Amino acid sequence: MPGRPMTCCINPSILSADFANLEAELARIANADAAHVDVMDNHFVPNLTIGLPVVERLQEISPVPLDAHLMIADVDRWAPHYADAGLASVTFHAEASNAPIKLARELRARGAKAGMALRPATPVEPFLDMLTELDMLLIMTVEPGFGGQSFLDVTLPKIRRARAAIEGSGAAVAIQVDGGITEETITRAAEAGANVFVAGSAVYGKDSPEAAIESLRARAQLAFGRTPARE
Repeated sequence: MPGRPMTCCINPSILSADFANLEAELARIANADAAHVDVMDNHFVPNLTIGLPVVERLQEISPVPLDAHLMIADVDRWAPHYADAGLASVTFHAEASNAPIKLARELRARGAKAGMALRPATPVEPFLDMLTELDMLLIMTVEPGFGGQSFLDVTLPKIRRARAAIEGSGAAVAIQVDGGITEETITRAAEAGANVFVAGSAVYGKDSPEAAIESLRARAQLAFGRTPARE
């Protein structure tokens, strides 16, 4: 078992919600730990979603904390503005940042938890020395840019290596996974060491998003209980 108890968080992605009525869609996930907000600029990823003005308004009306995932270019410039908006956590991509340590420190200084994301093919090892600068490491389990993709099992070894490094360092860093999370894949991700789960259609595609959240949470917690000792 890990050196410290694992806390499970379910963060539904509003990318799968009805964008015409986001206030009501946020109310449907009031039992979630946070709402995952995907910000895409059609530069870093080939898709365009919402930007800072919309996120600022969502922050004003959301019944749960907001967890922003910035899939944008020029993230060193823009990420601090999302922290200033009062979001609980702001995650930037390592591949888009010129100074990730500086940016993580700036996000924390502005009151947000600092998260750093890695694409599926980006190795985690070059970033292990900066774990203490982070509150969360997001390991993408699909290629960023679009919802509805299938979970990439090739990311599981990277999750395991990241969890082992975190436990070895003693840093209090969560591991978030984003992409293809379902009632089936959440078990594998949790057993590998993830503890924060982004789910889109697995929540918003159900008749009762609240029930779907609780079902996902139960499966992850069950997986924590049978996770083998880490090397």
